[in-house]
Amino acid sequence: MDFKKSNTPLTTVTRDMIELSQDTGNIYETVCIISKRANQIAQQMKSDLEKKLQEFAPYNDNLEEINENREQIEISRYYERLPKPTLIATQEYIDHKLFFRKSNKDRNNI
Repeated sequence: MDFKKSNTPLTTVTRDMIELSQDTGNIYETVCIISKRANQIAQQMKSDLEKKLQEFAPYNDNLEEINENREQIEISRYYERLPKPTLIATQEYIDHKLFFRKSNKDRNNI
């Protein structure tokens, strides 16, 4: 997934909680859905970053020789400039790009 192509703002935006919770009917369920998606995005971003930085990993364990690799720094800066996973997940929820469902157990209790 290319996180840079999403239309997510880079800074936090104040949201109307009542409007956000209209799909689920409960603000806590909405927050739970967004947080679970944010965790998925964070894990994916972390694994992508680790894969890209693995190419630059030194094969020897000499602590005295730490070289600054310009490409490695640029990759790290790229990931630092991306929107935070919670912002991406919230935008996906607002754009109705998230699929969620209630389990049968929850439906019987309501």
